[in-house]
Amino acid sequence: MRKNPTFGPATRLVHAGRDPSQQHGFVNTPIYRGSTVLYPTYDAIKHRRGRYNYGTSGTPTMDALTEAWTELAGAAGTVATPSGLAALTVALMAAVSAGDHLLVTDSAYRPTRQFCDGVLARFGVETTYYDPTVGAGIAALMRDNTRAVLVEAPGSQSFEMQDVPAIAEVVHARGGTVIMDNTWATPLLFPPHERGVDIAVEAGTKYLSGGSDLLIGLTSANAKHFPAVRRTFDHFALCAGPEDIFLALRGLRTMSLRLREHGQAGLEMAQWLQARPEVLRVLHPGLPDDPGHAIWRRDFAGASGLFGVILKPCPEAALAAMLDGLELFGMGFSWGGFESLVIPFDCAPYRTATSWAPGGWGLRFHIGLEDTADLKADLEAGFARLRAAS
Repeated sequence: MRKNPTFGPATRLVHAGRDPSQQHGFVNTPIYRGSTVLYPTYDAIKHRRGRYNYGTSGTPTMDALTEAWTELAGAAGTVATPSGLAALTVALMAAVSAGDHLLVTDSAYRPTRQFCDGVLARFGVETTYYDPTVGAGIAALMRDNTRAVLVEAPGSQSFEMQDVPAIAEVVHARGGTVIMDNTWATPLLFPPHERGVDIAVEAGTKYLSGGSDLLIGLTSANAKHFPAVRRTFDHFALCAGPEDIFLALRGLRTMSLRLREHGQAGLEMAQWLQARPEVLRVLHPGLPDDPGHAIWRRDFAGASGLFGVILKPCPEAALAAMLDGLELFGMGFSWGGFESLVIPFDCAPYRTATSWAPGGWGLRFHIGLEDTADLKADLEAGFARLRAAS
């Protein structure tokens, strides 16, 4: 693709990472499967002459995805991993070493906490969790050996917004690295590197896929930090599989359209749920009365289809009756696919820097691509079951 700074995001999604002239005119880069790469001469293998040298270090299919994502994210480079969590572990291992101190938002994706408290702790990295609303106050938590700060906006399940630019300014002034889990927004809604993020992580399993049928992660970084990211990726050989890369490339081309639909439907459903008598409050930064709304309006170009709901107190049996009878909302982990999902959640067991006492059961919704009238009718029937069992 001929790079043009005036091209919009949708145009970049369609054309980035594609060069039909290199594949006999076919539109899409084919799937390259393989481990061994042959060299034509002794001199070529001795000096590693050639773009590719082994399957784990890259293929044309992988390059098509990572080059497209690098352009979309405004990064210096990207690596593709087998899952979102793998992408995050690459980011963390690239940024910290034994004896370092790491700050992680208390609202982080729970498997991230498990990696920090398990693997990183065993390798001599100390993790401290902080209030996600701290903003520039992060300065008071930094130590001489604080090497990195992990942010996630909005927070996993609890949906607190973080002032990422304010945090980045403080962290950079102290020589630290800012890592962000940007899965909720993708670079289409929040350009991480423009906002001061050094290393950005995306679970492409979600909106990049769009089909609930692949596992893949992406770790992008600016020019200062990408060499460390690439070295870490190469040391672990955490390369995504060729079929999943191909599916991610296919999803990339329509991601802007799908994300727009998810966001509009999600906000409509959030507003509808906010008016329900069974609902205590809705956790969605796009709602004007959300505590993080001002930050969201300033820094984000829109919303995705994921948000939370806190129900008014009711018996657990009533909650089960509501969820068990839903027809259109599946109960399952992950999100970002074409189908709507709901899961119950409770942050209290693992929060350490902040308390979680919302006053009722928590539900996390992902709004898919169904007709919202049908989704409302499904939930209406569910609320009727909840009331009958209360």
